[in-house]
Amino acid sequence: MLAFVKSHYAGIFVCAIIAIAANALAHRYQAPVMLFALLLGLALHFLYDSKRHQVGIDFCSKAVLRFAVALLGVRIAFADIVSLGVMPPLIVVGSMLVTIFFGVFLARLLGLPKVFGVLSGGAVAVCGVSAAAAISTVLPKKAHQEKFFALTVISITALGTLAMLTYPLVTDFLGLSDEQAGVFIGGAIHDVAQVVGAGYSVSTEAGDIATYIKLLRVALLLPIVVMIFFAFKEKSSRLSGGVTSFIPGFLIAFFILALVNNLGFIPAPLVEMIKSISGGALVVSMVAIGVKTSLKQVVSVGWKPVFLMTMETVFFALLILAGIFFIG
Repeated sequence: MLAFVKSHYAGIFVCAIIAIAANALAHRYQAPVMLFALLLGLALHFLYDSKRHQVGIDFCSKAVLRFAVALLGVRIAFADIVSLGVMPPLIVVGSMLVTIFFGVFLARLLGLPKVFGVLSGGAVAVCGVSAAAAISTVLPKKAHQEKFFALTVISITALGTLAMLTYPLVTDFLGLSDEQAGVFIGGAIHDVAQVVGAGYSVSTEAGDIATYIKLLRVALLLPIVVMIFFAFKEKSSRLSGGVTSFIPGFLIAFFILALVNNLGFIPAPLVEMIKSISGGALVVSMVAIGVKTSLKQVVSVGWKPVFLMTMETVFFALLILAGIFFIG
């Protein structure tokens, strides 16, 4: 234990301090904390050149990230999702799966790595930054480059903010009912906070439905990550010289926490504490990923990844609207 502390404390301490600064800036400017965490990390990339910091930063970008994803399980509320009925969830689930495949197809068409199509498509379809973080942990390590993850976080935040501002106007222009507006906003916007902001700007009913739909997407994070894990398992084996055929432990922990919480075994104050710990751990891991990533590398990827994520976002929104008009 003492050896671990000696080798890791410098990098962990740096990530924690930067995370605190990111939280302060996010609170001051009412902006997404994950974006500040990543940008501050990118600006302090020179810290990763120090061997004294590298081990702790690597620990935060991997182990702390998986810990944070595992704790996301307490955010799942099965009862709220069931209350929606059958059709809205079917529209959203179908659109999510099609969008991920669309991301892979368009990535290959643009000459981008297949894993970036999966990463970006999953982030758009599921729940933004949290989904990108979870998916990145099960992608082949040699194929997955952290500059693509950094770019995904920046793009998904910018596109989600734009969607939060414009989608309520779209629902008004199309004459959607409050229920339809809730399904569209909850189904098409990336981040939970952005969904809540956009949904309740339309009406209370639209906000409630948008929140439930968004929770459905969050609930699907586990099965989607598991499917991606098994889809890339064989490739991971060839790249890393062997990989376990079992589901990673942090995903099992995610499921157990969700199940135990929905059965009512976790007291509400403890649930809130776990949510806070998970959020803090995600910020720390986001800082670490930023510090490890060279801004020059991010810029070097060019316009194609940004175009890909923009098209995925538009495609996903159009699928949700098509489902509302022609199925729902």
